[in-house]
Amino acid sequence: MRISASQPVACFVLPPILAQMRLTLPEVQVELVSSNEVSNLLRREADIALRMVRPDQASLVARKIARITLGAYAHRDYLRRRGTPRRVEDLLTHELIADDKPDAIAKAFNQFGHPVTRENFAFRTDDLIAYWQAVRAGLGVGFIADYLAATDPQVMPVVPTLKIPPLPIWLTVHREIRTSRRIREVYDFLAQAVPRAL
Repeated sequence: MRISASQPVACFVLPPILAQMRLTLPEVQVELVSSNEVSNLLRREADIALRMVRPDQASLVARKIARITLGAYAHRDYLRRRGTPRRVEDLLTHELIADDKPDAIAKAFNQFGHPVTRENFAFRTDDLIAYWQAVRAGLGVGFIADYLAATDPQVMPVVPTLKIPPLPIWLTVHREIRTSRRIREVYDFLAQAVPRAL
């Protein structure tokens, strides 16, 4: 069984779920694809995918099973050095961490009326695990999933008024392959376990 998920979900959410699943469905062997690229279920690159975007192919079945809430966070050591930002505009005077390619964070700042460019960010990476580790190391303020921040008590929320739209999680499977009993069992197990884990 090949399951595809984003790096943080694959590394921090799925391992304990897969350990539970191993007890419930011991005959299922799992190959976990940890990637932020959208696996192509039509080409059978995965049997089941956990995606942040709803697929538009008619031959795929997608079910929204959860929402990932996000916030602005920084390590305690960073906040001791630089102070705690309280408002969105305060963030502009802080070291910021961002994704390298999508520029979603820069676009969000622009929507709040605070124009920023790539040069406003002290650290950029498209590797979401490196991003999380940068926040934990005290490199600056990052925008991360609440479930991830909860794994480190030294990482603190900042700018409580900042409302970041949550990301949906779609459990996706090929329509034909869903008729497989084993895939259906895994699909049903994940549909119940992932929301509880988040």
